[in-house]
Amino acid sequence: MAAAPQKNPAARRYTGEMDFKFASRTIFLALACGSFAVTAVAQWQWIDKDGRKVFSDRSPPADIQEKNILKRPGNQKPVAAQPANENPAVAVSAPAAKASAPKLSGKDAQLEAKKKQAEEEEAAKNKAEEDKIAKAKAENCERAKKGLTSLQSGVRISTVNAKGEREFMDDGTRAAETKRIQGITESDCAK
Repeated sequence: MAAAPQKNPAARRYTGEMDFKFASRTIFLALACGSFAVTAVAQWQWIDKDGRKVFSDRSPPADIQEKNILKRPGNQKPVAAQPANENPAVAVSAPAAKASAPKLSGKDAQLEAKKKQAEEEEAAKNKAEEDKIAKAKAENCERAKKGLTSLQSGVRISTVNAKGEREFMDDGTRAAETKRIQGITESDCAK
């Protein structure tokens, strides 16, 4: 009898897990390399007083002239120095032009108009709400006065109970109801 060939335990089978590990390792390395590139972008570059190029993540010392700064962080171009042969009259007229420019008050006219309109709308809304409350109080006052007149007239008054039966008010109930309605007239009819 021939023995079946045995599988080598060291041999591995290809799995999707291997692809995930490889991909995650590749992404991690790409991010790590990319972070070095980002720091290289945020570099200063200038020529020092000995004529050598200097690369740094800090700004150059104050004794380095503006014309010697080659690169700033964020790819900002260095400010061009004013040429020595420039006409001084032109340099003097530039500040004068700035002085003659209209001064801004710091307020936006459209924003102020919208703000004023919103305040007017809010005031109109509050006025309408106050009018509505005043109208409801006036109606309550009229009803309370009519009810108080009926109670004080001495006429027999009937009510319907929870069972739907008609009941007549006794003297105690009439007095309590009169007191309650007088409270309503005092609060709603007061001007």
